[in-house]
Amino acid sequence: MAQSMNYNIREVILAEIQAHIPKSSMDEALKRNPVLSAVRKKLPAGISDQAILTEWSDLFRTGLLAWGLNLMNLDPPFFHLTERGAQALAHLARDPANPASYLRHLQSIAKLPDVAASYLKEGLDCYVDGRFKASAVMVGCAAESVILTLRDSTVLKLVALGKSVPKPIEDWKIKTISDSLYDFFHSHAKNFDRELKEPFEAYWPAVKGGVRVDHHGGVKGDHPGDAGCLCRCR
Repeated sequence: MAQSMNYNIREVILAEIQAHIPKSSMDEALKRNPVLSAVRKKLPAGISDQAILTEWSDLFRTGLLAWGLNLMNLDPPFFHLTERGAQALAHLARDPANPASYLRHLQSIAKLPDVAASYLKEGLDCYVDGRFKASAVMVGCAAESVILTLRDSTVLKLVALGKSVPKPIEDWKIKTISDSLYDFFHSHAKNFDRELKEPFEAYWPAVKGGVRVDHHGGVKGDHPGDAGCLCRCR
């Protein structure tokens, strides 16, 4: 089954869990059968029960759900949200634990280059599978790809205008490229329209940070320089 379809199944399950969360002590506790019955009705008949159960099981395997209501009712059909699961549902419309909505939210604010988008989608696959360090690396690769695409576009535009290209921009190291691009754009920022200047000042550090932090599994500060890393940060 296509990954996008798995994402859709996951989104429906999470939405039904959210709808079934007790609002008061008088409401029924979370139970497996009511949730899965509602999910089955929401999804097309062509989606198999086994596909639904696979996504359901993954929510337990990756720590969003756990069995039991309390120590007196610790077995199925009762289940509860873990702390991570509660956090995911609190931001369901754009939490990476719900990739379908996350991607819709992303597409509503930006269009990523194809290479960057492929890294990000693989990062989402890693995240929902519980491989968080691998996910961080893929997000860093996506950020690096965005910077390289911006560098290439900048070089092409400068050449077309007959302008000189700052040598550091054509370097192979992503930090050198990023710093040089920032210096170049910052030197022209006084001529930017407000609609361009404010996003540049607000978002550039986040893109750069995606390479320097997320790409290396959450390690802050300078790149450790180990030979195992295949990126171009050094």
